[in-house]
Amino acid sequence: MSESERPLRPAILRGWRRQCPKCGAGPMLQGYLKVRDNCPVCHEELHHHRADDGPAYFTILIVGHLLAPVMLTAFTIYRPDPLVLGTCLAVGAVAVSLYLLPRLKGALVALQWAKRMHGFGERA
Repeated sequence: MSESERPLRPAILRGWRRQCPKCGAGPMLQGYLKVRDNCPVCHEELHHHRADDGPAYFTILIVGHLLAPVMLTAFTIYRPDPLVLGTCLAVGAVAVSLYLLPRLKGALVALQWAKRMHGFGERA
């Protein structure tokens, strides 16, 4: 692969796995959500990212669309106590959100890397 080619799909899949979008071997994240300045394996600069609120927005969007039908179905078919339903949905929403947030951040940073956005395409 030449330096000018940056295929989108493999980069996003590597980002989803929280790996470097260039080599796929080094970890992209340092801790839970902090993006490393450089990949420890291929030394690709990752500090250019501008993920900001995008991963949180997409997480809320996905979790809302997943749990709304669950809430409707559970309430109409089983009629649980509202406190039980609310507690179960809250625990489910937190669990799914904690799973999705770093993966969506990795995918969004990888998308920016593949599309050469925000300084990822500039040469040093």
